[in-house]
Amino acid sequence: NMLFMRDEEVIQGFELLFHAHRNISAERDELLVDYGIGRAHHRAIHFVWRHPGISITELLDILGIAKQSLARVLNHLIEKGYIVQEKGTRDRRQRMLHVTYAGAKLAQVLAEPHKDRIARAYLAAGAEAVEGYRKVLIALIRESSSEAVIRSCQLS
Repeated sequence: NMLFMRDEEVIQGFELLFHAHRNISAERDELLVDYGIGRAHHRAIHFVWRHPGISITELLDILGIAKQSLARVLNHLIEKGYIVQEKGTRDRRQRMLHVTYAGAKLAQVLAEPHKDRIARAYLAAGAEAVEGYRKVLIALIRESSSEAVIRSCQLS
């Protein structure tokens, strides 16, 4: 049965993804205001938290933003004491990023609403639906993302 491939179903899938993202983002955005940071800060701190010792080059590739934009975000997060950078052990020119204790706590606070909402949705949908959902997202990611993005999601 290929009814799920009709244009209307595909467009509805996009709309559902749009609205789900908006709803998840709204909760997170309220927290970001409290901490005086924006969405770009959240993405940066999340991936540094999840990948300790990530290089600036790898982070740029994952986030898909300009070096100048990342520099502004990182400088702000460093000033606030959430991230530190260290020289690379093999290449001293390289900058490796780590979250501080405060940065790890912030990343956890920001992740909590997402974790709760997604866990409730997974529970309501059931294991088979969750596996299908993961397959769809992985296919969407693999279709247009770099290897760094795929590695960041631990898909390789």
